[in-house]
Amino acid sequence: VQLQASGGGLVQVPTGGSLSLSCTASGNIPSVNVMGWYRQAPGKQRELVAAISPDGTTTGAESLKGRFTITRHSANATVHLQMDSLTPEDTAVYYCNLATVRGLDLKEYWGQGTLVTVSS
Repeated sequence: VQLQASGGGLVQVPTGGSLSLSCTASGNIPSVNVMGWYRQAPGKQRELVAAISPDGTTTGAESLKGRFTITRHSANATVHLQMDSLTPEDTAVYYCNLATVRGLDLKEYWGQGTLVTVSS
């Protein structure tokens, strides 16, 4: 499974601005999977931003709900993250993730990461 993210990169978003990230999975995609986004700010641990199951059930960081929205198009294995009212604290590398279960083992795949920079 390969995950290709788009959005972010060299773009700097002003405080209060919005940005959308997308991630498309390809390859031998398991039929049952959860796709989502994590982020890692400088000097901090990677944290879950939001995730979504095939039936549209979502989960994510409580502190981001209301500003970040995750959606999914299962037909083309794409997940979108809409980020609104951004602040400099949202500056981080954002990673796309696909998780599935094989037997009793959790299997995760990661995208290459895309930088989101919010300027003050």
